[in-house]
Amino acid sequence: MLEWLTMWGVSGAVGFLFQPVIAQFAQELGKDLLKDVFKDVLKAIPAQTLQRLKKKEKDIAVGKAFKEFLELVQQELQSADFTDTQVQEYTKPLKTFLNEKRVQEVLGSPFNYGGEAIDVKTLQKIWYELNLLSLPEEFNWIKLGKLYVKKVKAIILASPELRDILDSKNLDKIQVNTTEMAGKITEFDLERYQEGICERYENLKLDSLDTSGYAYNELKLWRIFTAQNVRETDQVLAQVHELPKEHLRRLRETDQVEAEIELEELERHKRVYFEQPIRSVLDVVNKKQDYKYIVILGDPGSGKSTLLQFLALNWAKSPLDNAISLPIPLLIELRTYMRRREDKECNNFLEFFHQCSGVIHHLNQLELDKQLKAGNALVMFDGLDEVFDPGKREDVITDIHRFTNEYPNVQVIVTSRIIGYKPQRLRDAQFRHFILQDLDSEQIRDFINRWHELTFTDAVDKVRKRERLQKGIDTSKAIAELAGNPLLLTMMAILNRNQELPRDRATLYEQSSKVLLHQWDIEAKLLKVPHINPYTIDLKNKQAMLRQVAYKMQGAKTGLAGNLISKDDLENTLIGYLEEIKVDRPPEIARLMIEQLRERNFILCYMGADCYAFVHRTFLEYFCACEFDKQFAKRGYPNGLTIEELKTDVFGKHWQDETWHEVLLLIAGMIEAEFVGEILDYLMMQDGEEEKFVNLFLASKCLVEVRNRSAIASTATKLLNQIKERAIQDDNWEVRSAAVRELAKNFKDESDTKSWLKERASQDDYYFVRSAAFRELAKNFKDDPETKSWLKERATQDDYWLVRLREVQELAKNFKDDPETKSWLKERATKDDHNDVRRAAVEELAKNFKDDPETKSILKERATKDDHNDVRRAAVEELAKNFKDDADLIDIYHQCAINDPFESSHKRYNPNPRQIALEIIIKQFPQHEQTLPLLRDRAENDPDEKVREYAQKKLAQLEK
Repeated sequence: MLEWLTMWGVSGAVGFLFQPVIAQFAQELGKDLLKDVFKDVLKAIPAQTLQRLKKKEKDIAVGKAFKEFLELVQQELQSADFTDTQVQEYTKPLKTFLNEKRVQEVLGSPFNYGGEAIDVKTLQKIWYELNLLSLPEEFNWIKLGKLYVKKVKAIILASPELRDILDSKNLDKIQVNTTEMAGKITEFDLERYQEGICERYENLKLDSLDTSGYAYNELKLWRIFTAQNVRETDQVLAQVHELPKEHLRRLRETDQVEAEIELEELERHKRVYFEQPIRSVLDVVNKKQDYKYIVILGDPGSGKSTLLQFLALNWAKSPLDNAISLPIPLLIELRTYMRRREDKECNNFLEFFHQCSGVIHHLNQLELDKQLKAGNALVMFDGLDEVFDPGKREDVITDIHRFTNEYPNVQVIVTSRIIGYKPQRLRDAQFRHFILQDLDSEQIRDFINRWHELTFTDAVDKVRKRERLQKGIDTSKAIAELAGNPLLLTMMAILNRNQELPRDRATLYEQSSKVLLHQWDIEAKLLKVPHINPYTIDLKNKQAMLRQVAYKMQGAKTGLAGNLISKDDLENTLIGYLEEIKVDRPPEIARLMIEQLRERNFILCYMGADCYAFVHRTFLEYFCACEFDKQFAKRGYPNGLTIEELKTDVFGKHWQDETWHEVLLLIAGMIEAEFVGEILDYLMMQDGEEEKFVNLFLASKCLVEVRNRSAIASTATKLLNQIKERAIQDDNWEVRSAAVRELAKNFKDESDTKSWLKERASQDDYYFVRSAAFRELAKNFKDDPETKSWLKERATQDDYWLVRLREVQELAKNFKDDPETKSWLKERATKDDHNDVRRAAVEELAKNFKDDPETKSILKERATKDDHNDVRRAAVEELAKNFKDDADLIDIYHQCAINDPFESSHKRYNPNPRQIALEIIIKQFPQHEQTLPLLRDRAENDPDEKVREYAQKKLAQLEK
């Protein structure tokens, strides 16, 4: 074997990490010299040529070629900043890859002297088909293929046996190719540049996610891309943008500021920021005249890089005739650019595209300069935050600023994470800053629909899994918060294929934390610290430290509700763990880790006043539950937690505190069913009357977390009976309603649940309980035809209008695909005795059936003929909302503005339909010939003083 390795140049190769791969072939040849190990490699050589070669000559040539191929793979991995340990993880996948017959045929093709390139698309496809370890995003198959061909031709030239066989007229050409290994490309081939963009970016990058078993690697980015919204910001202040997600949500919803940041300047910035309109990021990018220089800021996984790749693909997918007239997208990954500049491969961005390895396709810099001066380019600098060294980051900013001065007509986009970003220099260079917003509910729903359309072939399975994922997000605030991040939402879609998210949230949170910790840059920094072995801090260590941090936080004065830990406590917790695992210089490592958790991994955020918090409260709760589970697993050992202690010290102390409920539920999902049964018995024994029996409802939720429910069947039955008792006998309607919800949600499969809910929906004395039971029937038993008929009948019979109103909304929501629902809503919109029920039916008709021609007719009729102003007003508003700018409707609005019989009442304010109609006309038809005359008439003649004042004000504005 050693002889073969020596002949192939492997034994003396310094730094060659894939020797075990090539040694496999040497071992096979050493065992049996007659065995033709490489027979599939040389198929490309004509038979008469092969016959002139000795077997050993062929084996030497092919072994050398394989060694060159492996060296090129190693170079690509190292160019992506992979450490030697990370590179060596590809040893086993490469063994599998090179043993594949199809791969050997491709790698043998350069031995036929007619070829100038190998079929790298086939190699790439085979790698994915074999489901091998994901390659880094920067891995350039095209460049590797070209270099490999030149390496093989050099092998041919160096071998007298092979060289003599080649046609002499090709020798000069081969010699030139082999001596110009790094020659500069002088072409400006946009068609090949388009191909390069597609090859690099068209497939969705899922390297950080476990996609085993499914062909997600062929999923096209532009078909799944969701354009997010952005808000413009005049400043980038960590005290506002780095708040935990739960705090940011409260700021948006309540317009309140946390006590820690109530400084006047922060209050002003917060107010200005949240007053900014939300707009699509594509609307911003497409308005070059308004937004020539843009910085897009966002969290890890928020879609910054995906946005730029999508913009490049949009151009690349255009026919070349059209693409030539469009701005050429130049996407520069700043991490790669800085690495090439440090290696002296280039001095500026044009040289980078002209000659550097790692670019999509080389473009001649003289022609590129002409295009840039003409403004015919969209230049995108991705990942400013990934230039870690502050000095080098300043150098990049200087390069970008110089670039905008040299090419003032080019639109430029820069992306960066928010934390650690300093805006002043780019703001001074006239860059405007926008922050990516989390996906909203409609964007999440759109993504889920498209994901399942593209990744499922079985129609029934597709619908079931899609609805399951959507339900999981809709019913859990914690999951919905994570789903706002595109990367984590993608991960949920992958996990949902095999498991139900609400039932197994612990697995979801564990996988989410792995995603956020996947790109852990601390290793690169630790390499610069003498006498430190960075590889002792693996994923398990990181998760263990976060468990201890969460556990420390729950024991603090503010507890879980506070989501707060002091800098000293945080450092000391990490130092203590690092000392346990015998890491050198723990204080220094702890500080580096805090920096990484905050700036790179999106786990912790800085709250000011030397305090930190979890960005997503979900991870605080998850890691806290994990620590309790770990302690419980050590029961019977020192520092272990017994079942009695778990019941009394954990569940007993915290069942009344809602901020602890998610932790308690996660614990119930982690431990064995028999112990959960004991906890449920304990909770049922507590006196919960003053707490509105939250002990029972918490127990019901814990039961859902148990996988093997049959193991505690008797306990589950006892709990069911206690909740039924509360639903029927309790004097408090809130308790009864809550009991109805818990029974429907957590005991749906019990044989009598459906009939029991019907009884509550029709007979309960409290209308809130009847409404709750109706809603749960519609939501949980909508596939039952008998139940559907019963619900529609019931929705017309209840004596109380508020119950009928809620029933109209629930039927429209849960049965909108049923053709009978439309007819039923039309009837309710015209015949119900109460105006609020008719109004609700009008709104649901417009929302769910606006494409039905009869819907517009009914809305027009209700807008003019209903005897209650609330119904007329709602009908007018729905017409304007759902049939915007429909000129046929101006007569209806005009009629309403003049003839609606509304009379103002001082008892309570009701919007006047006449004013609503005026507002619609002014907004949608400001230039119509009837608009000014109508305003003049209403300004003088409307009987309502408020309408006259409104018309006078708008008239003055339009007549300026």
